[in-house]
Amino acid sequence: MRRNHEIDYRIYGEEIQIVEIELDPQETAIAESGSFMMMDQDIQMQTMFGDGSQPNQGLLGKLVSAGKRMLTGESLFMTAFTNIGQGKKKVSFAAPYPGRILAMDLQRMGGKVICQKDAFLCAAKGVSIGIEWQRKLGTGIFGGEGFIMEKLEGDGMAFVHAGGMVIERELLPGQVLKIDTGCVVAYTSGVHFDVEFVKGIRNMVFGGEGLFFATLRGPGRVWIQSLPISRMAARLMSYGTGKRKEEGSILGGFGNLLDGD
Repeated sequence: MRRNHEIDYRIYGEEIQIVEIELDPQETAIAESGSFMMMDQDIQMQTMFGDGSQPNQGLLGKLVSAGKRMLTGESLFMTAFTNIGQGKKKVSFAAPYPGRILAMDLQRMGGKVICQKDAFLCAAKGVSIGIEWQRKLGTGIFGGEGFIMEKLEGDGMAFVHAGGMVIERELLPGQVLKIDTGCVVAYTSGVHFDVEFVKGIRNMVFGGEGLFFATLRGPGRVWIQSLPISRMAARLMSYGTGKRKEEGSILGGFGNLLDGD
């Protein structure tokens, strides 16, 4: 038996996806502020502090819950969508940028998934959205996500968003996967997350891949994204404000003419 609300869903789209959640009467979905797209009539929308997983926690508890969300980069408020009508109703949420929406059944993942900040999109009511502290100083400073990551707990469905293509890997006990620090999307609670120096002076100075790998040690499941939002933003800024590689060379003007610049 699940403690969290049971919801049905369907994910649409390719590059920029949406998730459509089907609610039975009195069922509720919670969502990150700003992710709402559309809903059927008889769905009631209510803005609240925190995630609503503990409705009787009092004002202080709600403030603490909302404060934790601020530390993970989320807003103070969340929005609850409840079906107050008869029959099934639908509500849809949109991805914030190109990538993939990942559906995670927390009941099948040991009741806990750790993910990057800003990854949470929506979930069934009862799922708790908290913080996960990186215990090691080096992991917190150089791990790409800082000391604080997002923690999703419960036994319901949760939906997170990642950039570009997403690869899911199942790690055996002791198996290690080395990843660019910004490409880690999420991992189950049995996975050990750490950082490792890139070996070799030339690799560190001229490799262009940073000074550290993220190392994930099994057992457990991990999700890796091909295009972190930070990398995409940096490329766009570089293209918009920086000079092209051929600018200043003899062929630079000719190349620009061919491009129509």
